[in-house]
Amino acid sequence: MSKIQLDVLKECVEHVLSSEKKRNFTETIELQIGLKNYDPQKDKRFSGTVQLPNIPREKRNVCILADQVHMDVAAKLGIDAMDVTALKALNKNKKLVKKLAKKYDFFLASEALIKQIPRLLGPGLNKAGKFPTPVAHKDDIPSKIDEQKATIKFQLKKVLCLNAAIGHVEMRDEQVRQNLVMAVNFLVSLLKKNWQNVRTIHVKTTMGKPFRLY
Repeated sequence: MSKIQLDVLKECVEHVLSSEKKRNFTETIELQIGLKNYDPQKDKRFSGTVQLPNIPREKRNVCILADQVHMDVAAKLGIDAMDVTALKALNKNKKLVKKLAKKYDFFLASEALIKQIPRLLGPGLNKAGKFPTPVAHKDDIPSKIDEQKATIKFQLKKVLCLNAAIGHVEMRDEQVRQNLVMAVNFLVSLLKKNWQNVRTIHVKTTMGKPFRLY
């Protein structure tokens, strides 16, 4: 975070957490980064994920594509799950797979099933950027879910603007600061010329005004 002064960082976090208006939902804190000296047509488009120290959004839907062991675990935990029969029933129908991808924020899949996913569902989940994370029988499923909830993704597409949810307004200052520092440092590490490719950094809540951090 060498390019961002500590007092500016502190002021930024205080600004986004001191929203006067109380909404009837928990506002998300978004990081918005504008890039420069990048040509999405010529330069390599990067993509990367990082696990933040604190979960930025609790309410994210998960579905487990499960073998019998994980079907039983999911039933006990009250988590949505689909077995091979349910996946086969989608019949690789693009519309149905797209609908499935839209319904959930992320997917886990039993290790025994992971290689079968493309054959069962086609490329739909991959295209949506939601290919399942493998889980073993020995894994603690709630911990795996929390790991995925805390993970954010940066992907350069056609526009030079990236954003990611890095927190919510009910977090403590320190938690937002930790997430913000890690997210910015990680994104900068993906850029070919690091900070020289960063034009602006703004932080804002869902309904609030942006605060320029850089």
